Amino acid sequence: MSAYDFRALDGAGREQKGVLEGDSPRQVRQLLRDRGWAPMEVSPAAEGTSRGRLFERKPRLAPLERALVTRHLATLLAAGLPLEEALGAAAAQADQGRAQSLLLGVRGRILEGQSFAQALGAYPAAFDDLYRATVAAGEQAGHLDRVLDALARFTERRQETGQTLQMALLYPVLLLVLSLAIVLGLLTYVVPELVGVYAETGQALPLLTQGLLALAAFLEAFGLWVLLATVALAFGAYRAYELPPVKARVERLALTGAPWRRLTQGVHASRFASTLAILSGSGVPLLEGLRIATDVLTNGVLRRRLGVARQAVAEGTSLHQALREVGYFPPLMLHMVASGEASGQLETMLERVAGHLERDNERLVSAFLELLKPLTLVFMGGLVLMIVLAILLPILNLNQLAI
Repeated sequence: MSAYDFRALDGAGREQKGVLEGDSPRQVRQLLRDRGWAPMEVSPAAEGTSRGRLFERKPRLAPLERALVTRHLATLLAAGLPLEEALGAAAAQADQGRAQSLLLGVRGRILEGQSFAQALGAYPAAFDDLYRATVAAGEQAGHLDRVLDALARFTERRQETGQTLQMALLYPVLLLVLSLAIVLGLLTYVVPELVGVYAETGQALPLLTQGLLALAAFLEAFGLWVLLATVALAFGAYRAYELPPVKARVERLALTGAPWRRLTQGVHASRFASTLAILSGSGVPLLEGLRIATDVLTNGVLRRRLGVARQAVAEGTSLHQALREVGYFPPLMLHMVASGEASGQLETMLERVAGHLERDNERLVSAFLELLKPLTLVFMGGLVLMIVLAILLPILNLNQLAI
C-alpha cells in the first residue's frame, strides 16, 4: 500500500487536496468517488522531484517540522507502537500537508518491505545523511526509539539556536532598514523643498547644505540606476564567489581573520562535535561518522582538511592527533577528544565540548548584537543630525544677516 496526493472537487464544487493510501491510483480514485468527490489528479505522494515545471522541486521539511515529526515518532515508538502505525499516527498529527505526504510516503515504502533508513533515503532533501545514518544504526541496534529521541533533542537544540539568532538580528536589521528609508525620504523630498526656500533669498548656502542638496539631486536623477548598479554588483560578487579560487580564499579568510576567527572556528567545531557525538552514541562507525560530520560543515577549506584527517584515522592515527593536524579546532576540543579516546567515553566528551562551544558562541553573538544596537542608533542619529544641521544652518545665517 502506497500514499498518493490527490486533488478533487467535492459535492459543493470546491477543490480539495490531501493524501490517501491505496494499492494503486485507480483505487484512490475509487475511494474519492465513494466520498462523492470528483478526482482531478492522483499522483504518488512526495516523489523525489516535481516534474513538468520550470524548476524541479524536491520535497523538504523545515527544521521545526522535522523536529516535531522526530519527537512524535520517538514518543510513539517508546509507547510500543509498531513503526508503520507510528508513522501513520505522526502523519495524522502533522499540520502541514507536505509533512503528512512525506510520512505516508515513507510508511508506504516500509509496507513494501524496505527498512526505515532505506525509505528515508527516497527523500534526501527532507532527511539528510546524518538523520538516515543515525536511524540505520538505531535499527541495527534495536533501539530506534532511543535514537530518535536523541535525534529529536539534537534537531530541537539546533532549531532553537537558529531561531534565537534570527530573533536577535531582527531588531537591528529592522531599525537599520527603516532608518535608511526615512533618511532617503528626507533627502529626496523634504530637504530640497525646505532649503529651496532659503536659496530664493540669494544667500550663499553653507557647504553642508550644498552637499546634501547635491546628494538629493543625484538620488532623484540617478537613484534607480544606483539601485540597479548595486544589485548588479551584488550579483557579480556572488558569481565571483562561486569561482573555486575566490571561494577558497574567502573560506580561508573566514577561518583565520582576526575579528571573527574565534566565532567562525567555534561554530564549525561545535557543529562537528555535536554531529559526531550523536553518531557515535547511535553506534555509527567512527570513519562513517567522520564522513557525515564533515559533510555537515559548509566551509570547503575545513572539509578538505577533515577529509585528510579521516584518511589518517583510517590508517591508524588517533582521532585527536588527526584533528590537531587540521589546525582550525580550539585546543579545548582537542584535549577533550584525547581524554575521551583514552577513557573510552568519546561520545560524552564530544557532547560536553559541543555544549561548551555552543554557549561560548552564543555569548560572542550576544555581545556582538548588543554592540550593534547602539552603533546602529549612533550611525542613524548622525545622519539625522546632518540633515537637521543642513536645514538649520541657513536659518541661523539669515538671523545673523538680520542683526
